[in-house]
Amino acid sequence: MVISFLADSLARGADAVGDSISETFFEPVIRLGVTGLARSGKTVFITSLVANLMDRGRMTGLVAAREGRIEAAFLQPQPDDTVPRFDYESHLAALTASTPHWPESTRAVSELRLSLRVRPGGFLSGLSGPRTVHLDIVDYPGEWLLDLGLLDKSYAAWSADVLSRLDARPQAEGFLTTMRAADAAAEFQEGAARTLADAFTAYLAAARDAGFSDCTPGRFLLPGDLAGSPVLTFAPLPAVPGAPRRSLWREMERRYEAYKAQVVKPFFRDHFSRIDRQVVLVDALGAIHKGPGAVEDMRHAMHDILGAFRPGRNAFLTRLLRGRRVERILFAATKADHLHHRQHPRLTAIMEALVRDARERARFAGAETQAMAIAALRATVEEEREHEGRTLGCVRGTLLESGRQAAFHPGELPDDPARLLGPAREGAQAWLDGDYGAMRFAPAPLTLRPGDGPPHIRLDRAAQFLIGDRL
Repeated sequence: MVISFLADSLARGADAVGDSISETFFEPVIRLGVTGLARSGKTVFITSLVANLMDRGRMTGLVAAREGRIEAAFLQPQPDDTVPRFDYESHLAALTASTPHWPESTRAVSELRLSLRVRPGGFLSGLSGPRTVHLDIVDYPGEWLLDLGLLDKSYAAWSADVLSRLDARPQAEGFLTTMRAADAAAEFQEGAARTLADAFTAYLAAARDAGFSDCTPGRFLLPGDLAGSPVLTFAPLPAVPGAPRRSLWREMERRYEAYKAQVVKPFFRDHFSRIDRQVVLVDALGAIHKGPGAVEDMRHAMHDILGAFRPGRNAFLTRLLRGRRVERILFAATKADHLHHRQHPRLTAIMEALVRDARERARFAGAETQAMAIAALRATVEEEREHEGRTLGCVRGTLLESGRQAAFHPGELPDDPARLLGPAREGAQAWLDGDYGAMRFAPAPLTLRPGDGPPHIRLDRAAQFLIGDRL
């Protein structure tokens, strides 16, 4: 078994060296990871990014597109035959239909390869012809990314961390009642484990709907073909010193460790560890609407997310000998089209404040990071209205629930992000000096000119930061 493991490791290492040499000298590959927490817009981001790279009329912020150096962009089969293909065509059809609708959200890992034929710029423009750059886009749920933080936690530590938050959350009342009725030192019974796991899963779903981000383990909400398996049938329990070997507590501990070994580690090895550019999409407006608790929880989640990366420079020898490191990370506040453009700088400042601690650590390790307010698909138009002697910047769109047109003013975000983050850190139950609303808009019908992709806000600038240097 040891010899087989070593042989397999050597084979994988040889493959990695071969891939690195091929990518470096012939057709470079950029592996772009796209993730975010629930309802942050991952599917729409990827669909609009690909559509706008194929029809680049709205991508003036991407230097290679503005200079006309991208001669062609075309989809190819992704290199990994075992990973589902991102269903770009179906998602684009949903957004461009006569009655458009939002596509289904991310529920598992998927991948798409977009190949760009690019002429070199600057000094090399007259010395060599066009080359092909492959953009491999890897889509995966943000909940799975948060699971990487479990690798360094024991079952006892994870349980204590989760349980420390639950008394203050009404969503956890049902699970806490079930947990307190259980005897963790008693002999293990599968029925008791199932009851606890079901109650904990129900809490995680309710917490996510309430705007909280710390919903781990992520596969409890997106189980896929693991639904009902023992590896997803555990829950946090208070520590039981000296718990008997066959007790409920011991079996929960064993299943937690199995989850890390059989679910989390393979995801890290097979997908996450190969990413060299990353965008993390954040529904900051949704968290602000939910209240201070959701904002503080999101700040912690951003810190944990960046802690999962191995930031650093992807130098040639580093790639050959030690594997990829994430070079650039973009934190993007989505749904900027829900605000008048005058408030976009405030949303960007709030996003920068939310990830400040995490960004400093990434910069120290050599990774470039940036925060930005974007809308991958613009669903609204702007207008101004007079109200009580004030001019309010509004957005107008089609409401998702009713289908009627409405103009909406969500409230004024503060100039100083501390006015939001301060109360959030202090545990405030509600905002004292602001009332921030949120609406759910349906995608607007599109009439696209030849050569234009879907309308967006700063998607071109996001692409420039993420891949512009490689074009």
